[in-house]
Amino acid sequence: MRIDRSIRWLGASVLAGMLAACGGGGEPEPVPPDEVGLTRLQVLGKRLFFDASLSVPPGQSCASCHDPALAFSGNNGATVGVALGADGHSLGLRNTPTAMYARFAPAFGMENTEDGPIPVGGQFLDGRAASLEAQATQPFFAPDEMNNPSVAALVTKVAAASYADLFREEWGARVFDDADTALKAIAASIAAFERTERFAPFSSKYDHVVAGRAQYTALEQKGLDLFLDPEKGNCAACHVADPASSNPADSLFTDFTYDNLGVPRNARIPANADAAFFDLGLCGPKRAAPGGDETLCGAFKVPTLRNVGKRVALMHNGHFTQLRDAVAFYATRDTDPARWYPGGVPFDDLPPAYRANVNRSEASYDRNPGDAPRLDDAEIDAIVAFLGTLTDGFGVPLAAQAQPPAKRTAARATAAR
Repeated sequence: MRIDRSIRWLGASVLAGMLAACGGGGEPEPVPPDEVGLTRLQVLGKRLFFDASLSVPPGQSCASCHDPALAFSGNNGATVGVALGADGHSLGLRNTPTAMYARFAPAFGMENTEDGPIPVGGQFLDGRAASLEAQATQPFFAPDEMNNPSVAALVTKVAAASYADLFREEWGARVFDDADTALKAIAASIAAFERTERFAPFSSKYDHVVAGRAQYTALEQKGLDLFLDPEKGNCAACHVADPASSNPADSLFTDFTYDNLGVPRNARIPANADAAFFDLGLCGPKRAAPGGDETLCGAFKVPTLRNVGKRVALMHNGHFTQLRDAVAFYATRDTDPARWYPGGVPFDDLPPAYRANVNRSEASYDRNPGDAPRLDDAEIDAIVAFLGTLTDGFGVPLAAQAQPPAKRTAARATAAR
């Protein structure tokens, strides 16, 4: 009996009945609870995602850095702000972004706005991967991540995995004959899993308030008001939200654009021991500047704030470990620079030639040393309280109500402009 690949991964009792009706014998293995409701393709993606035998040495999986308990973020147990590699000592350059809601990111491109073309979209913090499929394969071969020496080495492991027969059922009996073909199937499987509801459940308190199923506390409501107010937090200028929309996907809390915030240098990153080294985001070291435009140097993709309270490190370099500190940095970076740059050099994680690229025009960055910040301590606390309402798991998922987000042409030019 041939079961079509598009059919839902069925519970054991239903599948047993189908086999019996077709003359099949034997009892099928029970479907694990965390695979019920998934298609065969999604099941493969899930098993690949959690397979710790696919690294060199074995022990690291996709889930090591994208931990479900941390909203599919985390740094494989590292506490320095960036991820620990499979070898147990290598450390990456950047904080691991959450994989949640990543499926909504458009492919990387330059979007025309009234302020000129600006970069939008892509996967990774520098947008160098156009899709979930393109992103899924890169960590397998990164020396400071899963460290596989070749495509063939990875495919050999998958071909020997406990789910290899299921892989052949989905992709064909000879899928492992060609390593590049198998790699495409691996990427497509992982991406299919990452497009499931568990990566975008829309189950936060915010979603339930918007749906009329919950109410904010007074402090949370104050925080939302400040978050939206262009003269106060102005957070929604980049972390787009539409509380008036019944479509949860209209509140992804990112516009997928890029910004240069002048985040303080993280001295805990080994690469930063070299004073001449700088991670310039859109300008490298992992990609070239789009169109050779050096005004983009130092800009990183605006992350979603959904589940931000679950993250162990914040900002592209993991400099902050406390959410309140990150919000306070936004508010007081320019009014009290000594608080954030102990060496006395603002924007110390950028070479002098690129410090002019830092966003200094938008609220709340349009202040000077000694000015009153746009947010006081109580207001910072209120925004932090509101951000706590963005953590999924407050109630039942509302993902079924989500439609493609409304198209918005970015009206904000990045700091690179």
